[in-house]
Amino acid sequence: MAKEENLEQEIQLSPEVSQDKNKQETGTLEMIEERAKEEESRPLSSLNLRTILGGDVLTAKTVRHQIWLFVLIVIFAIIYVAFRYQCQQDMIAIDKLENELKDAKFKALSSSSTLTERCRESHVLDVLRQNKDSVLHIADQPPYIIQIPE
Repeated sequence: MAKEENLEQEIQLSPEVSQDKNKQETGTLEMIEERAKEEESRPLSSLNLRTILGGDVLTAKTVRHQIWLFVLIVIFAIIYVAFRYQCQQDMIAIDKLENELKDAKFKALSSSSTLTERCRESHVLDVLRQNKDSVLHIADQPPYIIQIPE
């Protein structure tokens, strides 16, 4: 019998309890909706390291107002990276061309010195002596100065 009385009391209390539960649920839902709003409820005067690192500064309202600034910053960052890459490529090409220029200068200097050595009179005489069939020889007499009347 005691069980039946307890059941009757629970049945009688259940509409009141259910109303209290509904009020608590609606109150909780209102609190969640209030927190989930996109608008900033706190002023920025509470700006500290924790709010910055936590990302509370980047609320939807702030981002919405500054979206073009963020887009501009991203565009400038992309342009900066592209120009830096192009500059590095140009510097690599310049270094390569400078090395080729040094090699060409060294080859030209080497060729010039070899040509100068082979054109010396002593070297030409040695080559003539080695080739016995040559009719060329050193002059025994000094050169003549020919005077032409004008």
